Amino acid sequence: MAKPIIVQKFGGSSVANVDRIKAVAQRICETKTKKNNIVVVVSALGDTTDDLVELAAKISEHPPEREMDMLMSTGEQISCALVAMAVKELGHDAVSFTGAQVGILTDDTHTKAKIQKIGARAIRKALKENKIVIVAGFQGVTKDNEITTLGRGGSDLTAVALAFAINAKVCEIFTDVEGIYTTDPRIVREAKKIKEITFDEMLEMASLGAQVMQPRSIEVARRFNIPLHVRSSFSKEEGTMIVKNTQKLEDISVIGITCNKAEAKITICGVQDKPGVAAEIFTQISKAGVMVDTIVQNVGYARQTDISFTVLKSDLAKALKATNAIAEKLKTGEVLHDKNIARISIVGSGMRSHRGVAAKMFQTLAEHEVNIDMITTSDISVSCIIEQSQAEKAVKALHKVFNLEG
Repeated sequence: MAKPIIVQKFGGSSVANVDRIKAVAQRICETKTKKNNIVVVVSALGDTTDDLVELAAKISEHPPEREMDMLMSTGEQISCALVAMAVKELGHDAVSFTGAQVGILTDDTHTKAKIQKIGARAIRKALKENKIVIVAGFQGVTKDNEITTLGRGGSDLTAVALAFAINAKVCEIFTDVEGIYTTDPRIVREAKKIKEITFDEMLEMASLGAQVMQPRSIEVARRFNIPLHVRSSFSKEEGTMIVKNTQKLEDISVIGITCNKAEAKITICGVQDKPGVAAEIFTQISKAGVMVDTIVQNVGYARQTDISFTVLKSDLAKALKATNAIAEKLKTGEVLHDKNIARISIVGSGMRSHRGVAAKMFQTLAEHEVNIDMITTSDISVSCIIEQSQAEKAVKALHKVFNLEG
């Protein structure tokens, strides 16, 4: 009978220096027993990724995305080799692999590639030889042998995808926090750890700004029902289980509050209020490779309207270039942008059966004199775009009014 396989992913803070790498190696060896096989995915050391981005910016104002992938993939290769060395020092056999070596095949979208399939032949061979496998996260390769990366937080996706490919029992995500919290503990000290959360709730929280896991990794885990355990690499405490269905007798209305300061708002003034114009605008923005989130079109007067939408700040330059081009073509008014915004969201599957949740949110923000600029909703979340300077006040007020304090 084959041994169960556990996939463990360690983030950059977990392998930030030599002492932490040795501690991670110790933890890996403790998990590797006669009863378990271990596959480990690692991120780049500490702030290596940010340092590489900064280095590229000093060379080129707009570095080619292919070359950025060549550069960025090196961070994880360094850490996986060092972790393998540390494991060997503790007396266990280990081998390190790049994404390409374990057969992570992606499309050719540089910097945000999507995984198409995973061969994993090298991993299975190494496990049969009783080796601990260490894989560089965040990267893959195209059919033409071009190195690609999987987007920010892509090591999470590597771990979850590998867990599916090799039929792992569980995928453990080790980070610098002890699990998923009701909100960011740096904003609200009373935030409490959530013991169990559904894939839907976690995906919503991650998509709306919770930075513990990459949203794409949760989508894959949900699709293939891969249990995720988010826990601290600095503690032996149990963390948060992300599962298909929780054991709660009845869902509470709101399980968490998120705050996202990584977005910007663009407004196109004086747009002709007629069919097809919005489609033309957002088609061109999409062709520029920009994901648009919240969209608000004001009521038109004199056959003109204003259209506002949000994008990631990292995509703002591309979005403005595309927006200005289409605005000129359509002969609209001026194009405005605002980087000082924040998205505040409440999340919970219990919203489906609890009335008045959105009204309670809006009332609370009004009582604390927080102006709402834009609103968007889903089946299990409500989000408001507000001034960034009011974000922490809003989070604290909502966390308290929805009784999320520990």
